[in-house]
Amino acid sequence: MKTWIAVGTCGVVLGCLVGLGSAVPRAQTGDAGTWSRKAAAAYLDQRAAWWMQWPTAARDHGTFCVSCHTAVPYALARPTLRQALGETGPSPSEIKLVDNVVERVRLWKEVEPFYPDQTRGLPKTSESRGTEAILNALILASRDARRETASALGDDARRAFDNLWALQMKTGDQAGAWVWLNFHNEPWEADASPYYGATLSAIAVTMAPGGYAADPGVQDRMKRLGDYLQRGNEKQSLFNRVMLLWASASWPGLLTREQQQTIVDAALRVEQSDGGWGLASLGTWTRADGTPLETGSDGYATGLVVYALQQLGAPRSQAVSRGLDWLMTHQDASTGLWSAASLNKQRDPASDTGRFMSDAATAYAVLALTKAQR
Repeated sequence: MKTWIAVGTCGVVLGCLVGLGSAVPRAQTGDAGTWSRKAAAAYLDQRAAWWMQWPTAARDHGTFCVSCHTAVPYALARPTLRQALGETGPSPSEIKLVDNVVERVRLWKEVEPFYPDQTRGLPKTSESRGTEAILNALILASRDARRETASALGDDARRAFDNLWALQMKTGDQAGAWVWLNFHNEPWEADASPYYGATLSAIAVTMAPGGYAADPGVQDRMKRLGDYLQRGNEKQSLFNRVMLLWASASWPGLLTREQQQTIVDAALRVEQSDGGWGLASLGTWTRADGTPLETGSDGYATGLVVYALQQLGAPRSQAVSRGLDWLMTHQDASTGLWSAASLNKQRDPASDTGRFMSDAATAYAVLALTKAQR
């Protein structure tokens, strides 16, 4: 029987993995002026504020839907800019987002799902509940882990995890996972997206403060989740496998070093000549409107791959350094964003919906760049 929770850390695993190149000096990484933290924060705040008041995102009890493209990346990335910007606390949009999640967690049995069966058809209620349970736990675990007294999980985050575990599948091919929204939109709401959701749940559990992942009360559930993530992971898209790599960095025993190496090698094979990565190379995607995918490097793929590699403990590898260089030279000076394009249809990049992928790209670029400065 495999033990899924172990004492320790991945530490310098990436430094021991082959294929990343030798370490090189990176004195310029994180130097003042290489990228605008203020502009990135302003873009993220503005987009989060827009999302929260967008009528399409509105839900009952005065709440709003929590999106994988705008709200979740924002919740993970925006706090990392506080120190550099001299902020003493969360921005108004951060506060509003967390308050929204807390309210929905506390009203879990009363609040309507994001997409009820009655208006969106079966099985949208169960898909919505499974998806939201994971996102709520992730956002609140991240919030609690950043508190100055991050020695214990807060009551609201604990409620969110209780909601999460209650919906975990116990039998069948999806045992260990959750029902997940499927609108046939890549990469977050499609046929393979339950695996993506499961990686987020793993990140949430291991991020939670106070040793929550080692709590005896969650070990059976953790084992189920670990078994699911292991089962057939080689058949997942590289996008999902990079998410698994990230999750494995804080979950000793989830993957062997050889399994981590296999994912690292796959990611390095699709690194572009300019040092970045493109979403088109992280999966087999086809747009519904028949238009060709953008094949160049983009902020989302580059930020995500670099951040996942950073989690493994070798922040100055050549692959990470080249990716950071790409990110530092591809922030849009006029808006503060890093761009990425839809995998599902060609969109006007200046429109609000056309910026959804750039919302995620900007957040993951910020995560990678601020990680490099610690």
